[in-house]
Amino acid sequence: MTGPLRWLLRQDQGPEHLRRAVWATVAGLTGFYVLRYGFGAPDMALYALFGALPLTLFAQVPGPAEQRTRTFLAVLPAGWALVTAGTLLAAHSWSAACGLFVVGFTASFLGVGGPRLGGLAAAFQLYYLLPCFPPYAPEALAGRLGGLTVGILLTALVDRLLWRDEQPVPYRVLLADAVDAVAGYCASTARLMAGSGGSGGSSGPSGSDGGDGEAADRSGARRDQEAAYRALQATLLSRVAPTERPTSASLRDRACYDVRAAVRHVRAQLDRLLAGAEGPDPGAAQLLDCAAAALRNAGRVLRSGSAGPHDDALAMALSSFRADRARRLAGVTALRLRQDSVVQAAATGALLAGEGARIAFGAPLDARWQWPGGPFPYAALRAPTRWWRRLRLHLTPRSVLLQNALRLALALAGARLIVGALDLPHGFWVLLTIISLMRTSAADTRGALPPAFLGVAVGAVLATLMLVVVGDTPAFYIAAAPVVFLVGFSVGPVLGTAWTQAALTLVLILLFAQILPPDRHLPAMRLLDVVVGGSLGAVASLLAWPKGAGGELRRSVVNFMVRGAEACKAVTLGLCQGSGSAPSLGPGPGSGPEQGRGIDIGIGYGPGRGPGHAGNRSADPLRPAHAAMLLAQAAHTQYRTEHAGRDRATPPWETAMQPGHHTVSGGELFLAARRNGEGPDMPADATTVLMTLADRVADDCLRATEVVRSAGADVPELSGPYPAAESAPLRCAVAQARTRGPDADPAAVLLIADTEAWLTGVAHDAARVVRTAAR
Repeated sequence: MTGPLRWLLRQDQGPEHLRRAVWATVAGLTGFYVLRYGFGAPDMALYALFGALPLTLFAQVPGPAEQRTRTFLAVLPAGWALVTAGTLLAAHSWSAACGLFVVGFTASFLGVGGPRLGGLAAAFQLYYLLPCFPPYAPEALAGRLGGLTVGILLTALVDRLLWRDEQPVPYRVLLADAVDAVAGYCASTARLMAGSGGSGGSSGPSGSDGGDGEAADRSGARRDQEAAYRALQATLLSRVAPTERPTSASLRDRACYDVRAAVRHVRAQLDRLLAGAEGPDPGAAQLLDCAAAALRNAGRVLRSGSAGPHDDALAMALSSFRADRARRLAGVTALRLRQDSVVQAAATGALLAGEGARIAFGAPLDARWQWPGGPFPYAALRAPTRWWRRLRLHLTPRSVLLQNALRLALALAGARLIVGALDLPHGFWVLLTIISLMRTSAADTRGALPPAFLGVAVGAVLATLMLVVVGDTPAFYIAAAPVVFLVGFSVGPVLGTAWTQAALTLVLILLFAQILPPDRHLPAMRLLDVVVGGSLGAVASLLAWPKGAGGELRRSVVNFMVRGAEACKAVTLGLCQGSGSAPSLGPGPGSGPEQGRGIDIGIGYGPGRGPGHAGNRSADPLRPAHAAMLLAQAAHTQYRTEHAGRDRATPPWETAMQPGHHTVSGGELFLAARRNGEGPDMPADATTVLMTLADRVADDCLRATEVVRSAGADVPELSGPYPAAESAPLRCAVAQARTRGPDADPAAVLLIADTEAWLTGVAHDAARVVRTAAR
């Protein structure tokens, strides 16, 4: 046995499949045998078995042992409610089908709340399925609940006693790696800007040593750039283990999501500096060094899981940098204005990343962020409100999560009606087949059926031979069931769907032979039920969103890009009018209009104009883009799990979504700085040129959208590039600083430059989408 065992342990996920097989064998069969033969209660024994099997074979329960135990115990009352509902609604096929639609949809759609709920969906559905079939026996409810309780408690106990396979890397650790990599990139960019590097710098006294140093610094920065890119790619939800995806509405998941957005924004700004920085610039280099230190501290928080003490070093450095920018405006060039804005944006992103990391691990929201429309609004919300907003976001036909829930619920309810109309024996197996074989696309579902049918057919033949040869010999079935359980559920998933279905068929026959008199026709019934269930699942997949995420992803990404283009103009208009704040979170501690004033966070633009400004009444201009971003990300995450058409070249979806990401993350920083209409009055000529630039950038984003919509068939010409020397807003800012001299408003000049840098950064990302499609 050592040879096959070593082979199994070397396979991908082999140890985990072996652990689950042992878990199912011990937890499932212990309760079954004790209740069946110790107490002579076959009905209770069946429910003890099916109380354990869904959790051991189908559920994905993340977290350490203590957390998993709490999850299993929380499943118990839900299981009682589902078994009770199934038992009472089994009186009629239509009532059972209606209940199944509600249970199937709810259990599946709750996956919106994160992997902990989503991983239990199949278990919840199965707890309702078994009792919703005849016989209608409400008098047996007590025994069924007792058996279910035994099965779930044994599952929790055995899970604590079993070894655990190597767990996937926690998302916070992956995120910490990305934060550290971007910190290294930030530090290397600071070294480049501190020396003579950059397109406009000299090469040193002799023109050689300085040039060699610059080349070395630039080469090191490019290596760190690539490392940061790889580390951030590893944090994409589509590349993270399902149990570790931060998709719930918890504070930790929401904050980790914001940390990644902030760090991605930092990396985008560093890319711009590396491509065209003018140096040396000691002030910018010092600020980037402070940003790198703040990022490394955020990485330590994520890695340790402890918020740690608060550090104001970066906020103070940002404030000092802004003051220095204001002092040297008189002789500033357009290129230096843009470069300083990009450096400041990178440092501000690092500041937000650090605060988000602390919020993720229990730190209260700092007073500087406690104002309406702040960058961490969820930190001031109660958990039920956060969860409702997450559910409400996906209550749209464009959500792949809603599509999946409706598709499965309709398939299960329809199958239950058909089983009742045809009076199929063991109709439970029909619906079990739908749950186990139905995929999110019609092509994937069709691809799963042939091996499943083959496996069930082979299993049915073997089971029939077994029943003919063994007959009514309970001792054989008692001894054979653990062996088939252990081997089938450990080796079957490694070898493929056919082997798993063959093993499941043998297991079901072995179990039912111990509850009912052995029936040689039972394997044929099993095969018939699987064919019926698989066919119904295939029809449902074909009729309801047959392309799965593949059909929705392009539409979602295009919508995200369009909403991002609209947000560019809306945010710019809000900045020009001083109305960029997000909607109020309502009354409460830390939400008054004066809250947070007097605390310099290094990103403000000067004194505000009072709470009566129109900014208090404006809607959040980023809300549509943010909602579209979450729907696109959900579609992309599911798309990565689908196999149909994976051999064909696919569009670079991450690149396509980058303009929208840049719009949202950069726009949030400006809205944070212009809270409640704070900031300087924008000169009329500056407003005109900024709105013109916003229109050009939005037009470029929409043209890039056509590339994605047409799958690269149309590659339009963009209105860019946007060199600093030719930028009308920057020329306007320079003119404001020079012609008005000491009377110029530094805050207005800096706001013009910062807005221009953000818009041209979005245009840069849109151009990358077009360039990628043209290759």
